Amino acid sequence: MLVDEITWTASEVEHPARTASWRSMEAVVKGAKEEWLALFADDAVVEDPVGPSMFDPEGKGHHGQEGISAFWDLAIALAERFEFAIHDSFATGHEVANVGTISAFLPGGSRIDTEGVFVYRVNPDGLIRSMRAFWEVDRAMATIRQV
Repeated sequence: MLVDEITWTASEVEHPARTASWRSMEAVVKGAKEEWLALFADDAVVEDPVGPSMFDPEGKGHHGQEGISAFWDLAIALAERFEFAIHDSFATGHEVANVGTISAFLPGGSRIDTEGVFVYRVNPDGLIRSMRAFWEVDRAMATIRQV
């Protein structure tokens, strides 16, 4: 892995979707929005979390480069930094499902931990077609604490 902010204790067998998920995490940790956006196909969809949430009240996902860019500004850019801990990873077909925790460190010294299953689907060129994050807002909110 690229940096200390990513802990990967899952399978490291190469797979196009797993590679795309690694690159996605690396770009988020670096705060590299343009690098992150370049990982997505033009018609990609991000659902993080899947269903209605504070990031997507209608639960329809963030579509295309413009929508995914807006999601970055709404959700990712708010944190001062991120840590990823991936404990398991299942790759098959054109998809990978990673199981783990994403920790976001927010302005003012607070931290929120989001446990979930993070599913990436890639196209034949290895670009992300969809990223679906299965996590529960209430469970994540219950972890907020000062650090």
